[in-house]
Amino acid sequence: MLAFLLRRLLYAIPILIGVNLITFALFFVVNTPDDMARMQLGIKRVTPEAIAQWKAERGYDKPLFINGAAPGLATLTETIFFEKSARLFVGDFGRAEDGRDIAREIGMRMGPSLAIALPTFVLGLLVTISLALTLAFFRATAFDVWGVVLCVAAMSISGLFYIIGGQYLFAKVFRLVPISGYGDGLDAWRFLVLPVVIGVVAGIGASARWYRTIFLEEVSKDYVRTARAKGLGETVVFFRHILRNALIPILTGVVVVIPTLFMGSLLTESFFGIPGLGSYTIDAIQAQDFAVVRSMVFIGSVLYIVGLILTDISYTLVDPRIRLS
Repeated sequence: MLAFLLRRLLYAIPILIGVNLITFALFFVVNTPDDMARMQLGIKRVTPEAIAQWKAERGYDKPLFINGAAPGLATLTETIFFEKSARLFVGDFGRAEDGRDIAREIGMRMGPSLAIALPTFVLGLLVTISLALTLAFFRATAFDVWGVVLCVAAMSISGLFYIIGGQYLFAKVFRLVPISGYGDGLDAWRFLVLPVVIGVVAGIGASARWYRTIFLEEVSKDYVRTARAKGLGETVVFFRHILRNALIPILTGVVVVIPTLFMGSLLTESFFGIPGLGSYTIDAIQAQDFAVVRSMVFIGSVLYIVGLILTDISYTLVDPRIRLS
């Protein structure tokens, strides 16, 4: 197990370097440092001197990848890529273009993102697995057929429809909850109810269909027929045998998501005005703030790799016969 974890962590290093290279290249293909200076200065006819000063203050006056004028190792270290991206590997996210500390902003915005993501994740998992088990239990009946039809209809509707429709119906028409914003302490629940419910409803269709397919694959296997032949009831067969053996494919999609929950939802946080990491990323993209975008992409990559490792570890917890090597 230890050798496996060490090997996976070593594999993660070149992956993270590659992600940083791709993010860096894509960002500077869209905007050169001169373009970034003009946008941040907010002046249409900005002088070359002002641009040069802005670049010097923020370290954008160096070459992107290779500094041919520097001697030795400084050819690679005295570059924008090394100074802006290499520090991420030691947890130094630097400052945004507006001067605010990125690590502090991430710490402040993590709470609102988790306040939405965790309830949505837990409730969504309970609802979709329960619905999928019920559909599989009543397989090949009218209930199963209409349940699948409704799931297909639900997954065919854009998430924006649920957000806009929910805001209009429950916030504007019935005035049950605020249409947007965020509160402090216990008052925050009023702002979180609608986003959480919409997040659960929007994910029911696709998730329930997927889990139903997994359960139906287990139903036709030999161990299920053997359990029935021994006289076990259908309920016992489903919850003691089918559900347990279906956990491995379910964990593949579930565990990998857990570390990335705190990254927030881009659409939900933006539409509901919640100051989480999702809206922070959207604002940074709109403002062409490379420092924030780079940091969020790096954190997302790290968390995704952690999720994959946790997924492999969870297999051994579900089935001790599985060995990681």
